[in-house]
Amino acid sequence: MSEQALADIETPKPDTGAKETVFAVILAISVCHGLNDMMQSLLPAIYPDFKANFGLSFGQIGLVTLVYQITASILQPLVGFYADKRPTPMALPGGTLFSLAGLLVLSRAGSYPVILIGASLLGMGSSVFHPESSRVARMAAGPRPGLAQSLFQVGGNIGQALGPLAAAVVVLRWGQSSLAFFALLALVSCAILWNVGVWYRHHGLERLKARARAHAERPPLPKGQARLGIGILAALIFSKFVYLASITSYFTFYLIHQFGVSVRNAQLHLFVFLAAVAVGTVLGGPLGDRIGRKRVIWFSILGALPFTLLLPHASLFWTGPLSVIIGMILASAFPAIVVFGQELAPGNVGLISGLFFGFSFGMGGIGAAVLGRLADVSGIAAVYQVCAVLPAIGLLAAFLPDVEGRRKA
Repeated sequence: MSEQALADIETPKPDTGAKETVFAVILAISVCHGLNDMMQSLLPAIYPDFKANFGLSFGQIGLVTLVYQITASILQPLVGFYADKRPTPMALPGGTLFSLAGLLVLSRAGSYPVILIGASLLGMGSSVFHPESSRVARMAAGPRPGLAQSLFQVGGNIGQALGPLAAAVVVLRWGQSSLAFFALLALVSCAILWNVGVWYRHHGLERLKARARAHAERPPLPKGQARLGIGILAALIFSKFVYLASITSYFTFYLIHQFGVSVRNAQLHLFVFLAAVAVGTVLGGPLGDRIGRKRVIWFSILGALPFTLLLPHASLFWTGPLSVIIGMILASAFPAIVVFGQELAPGNVGLISGLFFGFSFGMGGIGAAVLGRLADVSGIAAVYQVCAVLPAIGLLAAFLPDVEGRRKA
């Protein structure tokens, strides 16, 4: 590399293209999001293996998810709040080491308490990665925050979809110890995120300052309306992620119990559902940029209701298509929700990102634990009968403040 190129990297300077979308950075964090979430989605993907080897009940499986999700949900808003006050570009590559440690512990776990320790380490990895990488997506977005958030999130969706597939191909064949192989992916992610951290330090921070100056010129949204909007978005996140927890944690058990399919076949059904979630995520952000985020949020939560009501009564043939439709519609909400929340509190991008990602993890964990207990008491089919009505909470989207109309005015 030439001396001039090195000087350009080491010398901070104003980002003259701050209004442009930096797709190279967005692609990098999307790839790392995929690696991160693939490693972490191996945990629920191998629940049938843990259940058989350690004799776990559905309630104990739900507790594993709870430990993982709560560890992430408690720390994520704190990480985001700290990053808003004192940005730390190199936190991204450092956080991946928690995920590496978590998979190594799970690969050698010989008891239920050790499984819980491994799950908590995975949660810590998410707590650092998600709020900081969402901030980077906003930095690199330029005039397309919805598109940037979708591309960032779809990396995670693809990773979540590949987790069950990897479990079906690798873990079910070579066993629990094969998780150590996937831990090496954390090193790949660390190398990519190191370069993202360099861009963050020399260009991203300048973009944040430019956006803060632009928001300071607009009339602020009344605090009461902003708080109401954030509360409504939290309720919609509850609806979306408790339902998704019912799929990611128990869909394989439902298919095995209800239709007698094999474990491998059930894992493939879960992979198809998570792939549909990835497609919905890609669509949600750009649609929000084009037609308005409030409209996308309204449709993507409430629009899933007819299909969730049908799912518990469907045959195996129709269960697959219904799960795909549900996944696509529900997934389109989250990019729009995150960007809408960032617009409600424009000076707290990291805090809002950490709060929403952390709350989604927490609700997923609590939902998994409660639904696991329900499955133990009333049977696995009862889980989907209860969850079928959750998308009705989408009616609350009608009361969201008109942020986009104020911005245009």
